[in-house]
Amino acid sequence: MKKDIHPRYRPVVFRDPSADFAFLTRSTATSGKTIEWEDGAVYPVVDVDVSSASHPFYTGRGRVLDTAGRVERFRQRYAKR
Repeated sequence: MKKDIHPRYRPVVFRDPSADFAFLTRSTATSGKTIEWEDGAVYPVVDVDVSSASHPFYTGRGRVLDTAGRVERFRQRYAKR
């Protein structure tokens, strides 16, 4: 690798405030905010809008759309043409 052209790869905490969920991983993401983690060390924290703790697909709160009804309405509407 060339020197001084790549972003710094370091431990970062990603936090989902809406679900009160956070995890520590390594990333090149930057942030001005920091947080003290469970191990006592201070890490930069990146707030995210959606995580596996709040996404409907992973939590099982997703809605199933009635696609068959939509197809039938489309066919009824445009069958005359």
